[in-house]
Order: sequence, then C-alpha cells, then structure tokens
Amino acid sequence: MKKNARTFYMMVIPAFVMFFAFHTFPVLLGIFYSFTNWNGFAQNYDFVGFKNYLHVFKDESIYAAYGFTFQFAILTTVIVNVVSLTIAMGLNARIKFKNFFRGVYFLPNVLSLLIVGYIFNYIFSNMLPNFFQNIQMKDWAFNILGTTEWAWLGIVIVTVWQATAFNIILYLAGLQTIPTDMYEASSIDGASKWKEFWHITFPMIAPFFTINMVLSMKNFLMVFDQIVALTSGGPAKSTMSISYLIYTDGFSGGSFAYQSANSVIYFVVIVIISIVQLKYLQRREMNL
Repeated sequence: MKKNARTFYMMVIPAFVMFFAFHTFPVLLGIFYSFTNWNGFAQNYDFVGFKNYLHVFKDESIYAAYGFTFQFAILTTVIVNVVSLTIAMGLNARIKFKNFFRGVYFLPNVLSLLIVGYIFNYIFSNMLPNFFQNIQMKDWAFNILGTTEWAWLGIVIVTVWQATAFNIILYLAGLQTIPTDMYEASSIDGASKWKEFWHITFPMIAPFFTINMVLSMKNFLMVFDQIVALTSGGPAKSTMSISYLIYTDGFSGGSFAYQSANSVIYFVVIVIISIVQLKYLQRREMNL
C-alpha cells in the first residue's frame, strides 16, 4: 500500500480538486451571497443578514411555485414507480424478444431531456391539435401547454415517459435477485399472482423500491429542463417550479442574492424530505 500510495493520491486529489471547484465552492459561494443584497452584476454589495430569508417566507410567488412543485413531484413519483414496476415485471417474465423490449424501454434514458421536451412541445402544439382537427374532434384540438388548466399534464407526460426508463432498470435488477424456487413453492401452495406479488415480489424488492422513491422525489422536486422546453413557467406562471423560479429571477431578474437564499432553503427542504423518506421506507422494509 505504501508503494502504491502515490498512485492513489494522483487519482484521488485531482478528482477532489475538481469536485470542490465545480460543486462545493459554488455552493458555499451561493450561501455567502444569500446574506447580501448582490444583484449578480454589480461590483459592490452590502451584507443584509437574514433579511433575504425572512422575505422568502413572505413571498406569495414562491409559495405558488412550492405548491406546483410539490404537487408535480408527488404525482409524478407515484405514476413513474407504478408504471416502471409494472413494465419491469412484464420484462422479467418469460416472453419472446425480452432483450429487445428492454433496450426499447431504456432508450428514453439515453436521450437528452431538453431534446425530448422540445420534441413533445412540437407534438402538443402542432401534431395533436391538427390530428384532432382532422378527425372532427374540435373540442380536443388545442395546445394543452397553452392553457393554465392542462399545461401541468404535458409536463407530467414528458417526465413520466423519460424517467420511467431508469426506474425499470433498477426494478429489473431487484426482480432478478428473487429466487425462482420461492415462486415454485407458492404455486404448489395454490397462491394467486396477486398474493405472490404482495407476499414475495414486493417484500423482496423493497430496498429497490426505497431507492427509486427517494431518487424520483428528489429529481422531480428539482424539475427544470421540462419547464424550459415546454412552458417556460407559463401560462400565467401556472407551471413555475422552484428551480426555474430561482434561475429566472436570480440570473435575469436581478435577484441573485434573494434567490440564493431561496435555493438554500429549498436545499434544506429536499434534504429533510429525503431523510424522512429513507427513515420511513427503510423501517417499512424491516416490517416486510
């Protein structure tokens, strides 16, 4: 180990320096600016203490963004995990062209989310309205991204289509760890497929379910690319997420320090939610 120590340090130190320079240092700098009134452009700024943090709790636009973000994250997390687990169970069964279908379902995870968003933007705004217009269903011939009532649905559809792929892979990995003799024993006992799922499949993949739920909730709470490609927070800020609000107001609206405080608060919120999820779901694993 002593002879190889130099090699190990040469591998670890550059990675550590890059991680600190491009991740840790910007985070610390953002926390520092959250206690100032810097607008992101001026050379001078003053320290204002916790003034930005106090104003965040009084800002109605931030509360509206929090409301949309949490509703979107909860709904999408449930849909993605239900759909991905269902598909994974089908892909784990003895079917023809199994590997082909696995590759097809994994394809969305390879594509850029921004590109996917722009493609679906064209579909929602042009292809679908024209299609319904041609088949004389004029009540459906409208762009859902242009309405405050249905714009969220387009974001959910795109997110579910893209995010399901990664969860399918994790669930497939979990399903393949289940011994087949457990299913053979249950079939001999006359257990139905539903009972097999609840008493064998789901308890055995509980750790994978925990990871998927935590990662899904965290990723969807930070929804950004979909908003950029589909709605830009509109119409009438009905799809304004916290991440997109921080970006637009912080870099374009001259509220860099104020939105830095908002981002620090949101970071703490995400950490708390992730810890609560882990504690609850891991306790549930033990009960299963």
